[in-house]
Amino acid sequence: MARISFSFLCPASWYFSVPTVSPFSRQRVAFLGLFFISCLLLLMLIMDFRHWGASSPRDRQYERYLARVGDLEATDTEDPDLNYGLVVDCGSSGSRIFVYFWPRHNGNPHDLLDIKQMRDRNSQPVVKKIKPGISAMADTPEHASDYLRPLLSFAAAHVPVRKHKETPLYILCTAGMRLLPERKQLAILADLVKDLPLEFDFLFSQSQAEVISGKQEGVYAWIGINFVLGRFDHEDEADAEAPQELVTGRRRTVGILDMGGASLQIAYEVPTSTSVLSPQEEEAAKILLAEFNLGCDVQHTEHVYRVYVTTFLGFGGNFARQRYEDLVLNETLNKNRLLGHKTGLSPDNPFLDPCLPVGLTDVVERNSQVLHVRGRGDWAACGAMLSPLLARSNTSQASLNGIYQSPIDFNNSEFYGFSEFFYCTEDVLRIGGRYHGPTFAKAAQDYCGMAWSVLTQRFKNGLFSSHADEHRLKYQCFKSAWMYQVLHEGFHFPYDYPNLQTAQLVYDREVQWTLGAILYKTRFLPLRDLRQEGVRQAHGNWFRLSFVYNHYLFFACILVVLLAIILYLLRLRRIHHRQTRASAPLNLLWIEEVVPMIGVQVGP
Repeated sequence: MARISFSFLCPASWYFSVPTVSPFSRQRVAFLGLFFISCLLLLMLIMDFRHWGASSPRDRQYERYLARVGDLEATDTEDPDLNYGLVVDCGSSGSRIFVYFWPRHNGNPHDLLDIKQMRDRNSQPVVKKIKPGISAMADTPEHASDYLRPLLSFAAAHVPVRKHKETPLYILCTAGMRLLPERKQLAILADLVKDLPLEFDFLFSQSQAEVISGKQEGVYAWIGINFVLGRFDHEDEADAEAPQELVTGRRRTVGILDMGGASLQIAYEVPTSTSVLSPQEEEAAKILLAEFNLGCDVQHTEHVYRVYVTTFLGFGGNFARQRYEDLVLNETLNKNRLLGHKTGLSPDNPFLDPCLPVGLTDVVERNSQVLHVRGRGDWAACGAMLSPLLARSNTSQASLNGIYQSPIDFNNSEFYGFSEFFYCTEDVLRIGGRYHGPTFAKAAQDYCGMAWSVLTQRFKNGLFSSHADEHRLKYQCFKSAWMYQVLHEGFHFPYDYPNLQTAQLVYDREVQWTLGAILYKTRFLPLRDLRQEGVRQAHGNWFRLSFVYNHYLFFACILVVLLAIILYLLRLRRIHHRQTRASAPLNLLWIEEVVPMIGVQVGP
């Protein structure tokens, strides 16, 4: 080992030597440091891969599923961070109150509030309905607040008392109130605004009680469905599921088709760039299109949507049957007068109705006129007889009743069908879910061709859905043909359109238009949380901007350190080779210098 000798004017006992540090020891230390840094880097990569893996589409779907399962659990009213909101749906036949809740906003201005329907201790939705509709108060508007008192008392018992003063209340009236004169509407609303705040502490003002149009109701329904389906979530393209392709950086929204007993409604998003329209069509489009921003301020345009929404009164399943019976009655009686026939005037000579099952007998009565009918179960002929009821015009952009319809990109769209669209496919035919035109037509045609006695026996044997009743069995043939005509001839859906889903529930829950209403009404509330978050984190911005949160910069620094260590080791190796070559002369020099000094000290 090479040694360094210190020889000054000192006693001999003070002479000592210090071993030099071996380059090999330095290399071992450097290698240990390199190994430690490599392990640290590998650990960070593993953690990142696990993080990225957890963000995979499949895992995100699983997380959403768990979140939806959590939506069905009882609401934790002890949580101080929960906020609440109330929506009263004042319909034609009755009024219902819905209680919603949401946690604090997550601070991301691109995200909406996570609003859910409140559930009680038994995990049941917090909702209450009373009858009749509020329009029954037209002649006694001073009792309107008394009429709603049971609903608000019910909600007050479920919302924590400490939250009452910050819980917004929205009273939204629909079809029944629309039929009243404006003077009576205003009188009812004025009584609500004047008397309700005297008894309840909810956040309520004049602007939060109104009569909404059918267009607004359709927009709210569209918002609610797309919110529950997660179509307002702005994520990366890699996170999007296959049928939810991104459109201009966001998820593709779904359109809705809803056929009730009296009316039919359609709503879907329309791109900003549409085909060239005539002045008449452009004016019609302005009336039927609704453009709105669900973002928390006008500067965030990621949630700006243009929605086409139309309601067709008289095109619901039951009302369409009445219109069809009127048509058959008038045409048959006119032919009897012109040709001298007696078709339908007695049970022995009935009108053969292609829209009823084979052998089913029925009677159509209008005022003093009576028509006896018997089903012959011809589904194709039934569709042909229903075609005039669509009231289509000759223009290419017109749909039902000659109303303008914005173009639909059937190659890049998705729709959900509710109410009759689901009942017609599921209750009897048992093919609800993904709709396929040819399959539905074949199943409906086979059903119509069955004898009424066979159908009733199958019903008794429990072969149909538990929701099916005799009324469904009787008019299934008609309603399936009407739904088919409306969808393909009225709205011009291709017969092989693959992206229509018929449903009654979305993720095991019924979605009301009131959910969309409170989402729209509370869209500015995240600004409050965003401002508080900005004040709280004003002094911490430098840390979030540091290199630790930038993976690329951090990895670059690690690589620079590794490169520096490698260069250092190479330099140590060169120095070691030089010292090895010079070690022999140094040893001889040490011998020549040290031995004479030993001899000098030994001599005396």
